[in-house]
Amino acid sequence: MSAQSPVGELSGAVAELELRPALEAVLMVVDEPATEEHLAKILQRPRRAVADALRELADEYTVQKRGFELRLVAGGWRFYTRPEYAAAVEGFVLDGQQARLTQAALETLAVVAYRQPVSRSRVSAVRGVNCDGVMRTLLQRGLVEEAGAEPETGAILYRTTNYFLERMGLRGLDELPELAPFLPEADAIEGETQEGVPSFDPDAPEAPGYEYTQDTAD
Repeated sequence: MSAQSPVGELSGAVAELELRPALEAVLMVVDEPATEEHLAKILQRPRRAVADALRELADEYTVQKRGFELRLVAGGWRFYTRPEYAAAVEGFVLDGQQARLTQAALETLAVVAYRQPVSRSRVSAVRGVNCDGVMRTLLQRGLVEEAGAEPETGAILYRTTNYFLERMGLRGLDELPELAPFLPEADAIEGETQEGVPSFDPDAPEAPGYEYTQDTAD
């Protein structure tokens, strides 16, 4: 009789583990949301059993008013600090040295999120300033990505990434808050903003007498 391989022994040991504690152990070490399919494969259980166990754990943490919660975000599951305790975590981990996006980057990211897929020139027109530097920052941070080209102009289009959803704690873009309650005249404002704002194509001629500012990367 041949001896069982270490891989086989590990596989058998995983299959014998209690499901809910095993899920907690795995989710403690993930660096991005884990899908139900992946967790089911790793723990050698049916996806339905894993999905049910994850929702039971999430409900249990809520009922117990734990300082963390289990969320379904960007197609997968991950532990997050419960919002009401965020200040305590920031005070301990960041100690006043938060590496945050600049206001310009946040505004640019918001335009991409709500207008995607969108070109740089379109983002610049909405904001009224050249956004090239800020867009490079967002690309480097993995918050936006290229999404093909605009058929009419050939301009590169951009969209938000799954990492954006993860950082925002959203399941999908449909969970973005409605803009109307906050900016009831957003379309009118954008229309006014675009009038007189020249192309930000470096090869395009500059409008006479027009001077625009350029955001600096954070």
